[in-house]
Amino acid sequence: MSLFGKKSLRVFGVVLLLALASCAAGPNTQRSVADAGGHVAGFWLGLWQGMIAPITFIISLFTNHVNVYEIHNNGNWYNFGFALGAGILFSGGAAGTRKRRT
Repeated sequence: MSLFGKKSLRVFGVVLLLALASCAAGPNTQRSVADAGGHVAGFWLGLWQGMIAPITFIISLFTNHVNVYEIHNNGNWYNFGFALGAGILFSGGAAGTRKRRT
């Protein structure tokens, strides 16, 4: 006999499914729409914001005026820059792949 019964495994499965479904991204209705200053974020701003994402996240916990991700962006180029910036920061870029000399 297992530690959990069939009913509790079903409940766990439903809770897990709901938790994963709640993480699904929705559409960005502000894409390609200029902000109050008339700017739309592109590749370079996405790259910069990807690199400073951990700092921005910590600041965003304490204020409502800072967001991790710019919703007024131009779409795929901003997303590519953001992912590239975060990847450079978290993986170390090309320097992370070099072998050490012994």
